[in-house]
Amino acid sequence: MKNICTRTVTAVIALLGAASPAQADWGLNMPVGVTDMSAEIYDLHMLIFWVCVAIGVVVFGAMIYCIVAFRKSKGAVASGPSHSTTAEILWTVIPVAILVAMAVPAAQTLVRLEDSRDTELTVKITGYQWKWEYEYLDTDVSFFSNLSASSNEARLLGSEIDPATVENYLLDVDRPLVVPTDTKIRYLLTSNDVLHAWWVPDLAIKKDAIPGFVNEGWFQINEPGVYRGQCAELCGKDHGFMPVVVEALSPEDYAAWIDAEQVAAEARAAGTANRMASRQ
Repeated sequence: MKNICTRTVTAVIALLGAASPAQADWGLNMPVGVTDMSAEIYDLHMLIFWVCVAIGVVVFGAMIYCIVAFRKSKGAVASGPSHSTTAEILWTVIPVAILVAMAVPAAQTLVRLEDSRDTELTVKITGYQWKWEYEYLDTDVSFFSNLSASSNEARLLGSEIDPATVENYLLDVDRPLVVPTDTKIRYLLTSNDVLHAWWVPDLAIKKDAIPGFVNEGWFQINEPGVYRGQCAELCGKDHGFMPVVVEALSPEDYAAWIDAEQVAAEARAAGTANRMASRQ
């Protein structure tokens, strides 16, 4: 038995040691994000958190004080049944007032989250088993976004590639969604087969992609960069292999990118038309 306990403790210590590099990106709190709405949601989260902390301190402080100050060893004697209308009113009115005070900023944030008016760009996002399709409405630009080749090779059974050596393993794609910064972007979200969910923590977005239904939302990224997420709805055997990557460019760089993509799309369309004509 002693040997078994020793081996168990040793194995647990080894596992903790092996996991230590992965804990570098692990945190207890939600991210502040890179949009005004994500920062607002974070501030709201922290406000509610500290309100709950204050309530906990008051309630448990009063409870601990009563347990210590009125214990039996000090001669305290339990009283019989009693009734206080004032106490009942107070413990009803005070919690209701706290809930209403928290509901006001929460409702204001929810209203702003759903306000997709005055957007400057609309992107349709469609979930598939197991990839995403991005369509830039009012242009000919559309493409599929799949798990990157390096991650896909490393994940296969029998692969000789160590996943630890693959940068952004299972969080990289062959073609990211490219958007401009400082631009209010509306997205339409749906699915072609089963339930998916488009989740990008830094953008404070986690919304379901539902077959036959179109969800709507918006975001505006303040800082250029690459922001990663995943499908957050169990959607089949390759659910873990359909990451989301959003690349935010400056408005000037985005304009150059979308122009190049538009030219490429027109060339592909012309090539397809020529092939069809040659077959007739």
